[in-house]
Amino acid sequence: MIHALSEPVITALVPSISERVTLGVVSTPGLVWDPHLAAVAGLVALMMLGGALVVRNQLAATSGLGTEPDPQRNDEFVTDRERVCELIEENGGRMKQSRIVDSVDWSKAKVSRLLAELEEEEEVTKLRLGRENLVCLPGHEPTASKSPERARNE
Repeated sequence: MIHALSEPVITALVPSISERVTLGVVSTPGLVWDPHLAAVAGLVALMMLGGALVVRNQLAATSGLGTEPDPQRNDEFVTDRERVCELIEENGGRMKQSRIVDSVDWSKAKVSRLLAELEEEEEVTKLRLGRENLVCLPGHEPTASKSPERARNE
């Protein structure tokens, strides 16, 4: 036989005097727990968690815990030409054009135009290796690509 309770009943673990936890029934006459209240409580908890994460991120940003290697230099203000020259320098002064395209995620045409401009201004040297171009910074060209007189002088 099932009896309907007139009051909502919440079952909880209640500590007893003897330091043992016992299962007891706690009656809460004024509290009615319905799905709407549960949803509101969940939303409030999510908002509090989100707020805590925002505060934590702001504190981490202002405390200097960022991993930016050079804080004085912002990538937004680096020109395409500087970016390519830095990339080549980071790779030992020589790099295949196809690797440059993959590294900067630009079109082949844009990289080709940019390298042609840099070569015109003698900031880089492009050497044809079969079907690929090897792009070198001045002073990093392979010795076989230099004239015999130039190789002896260096």
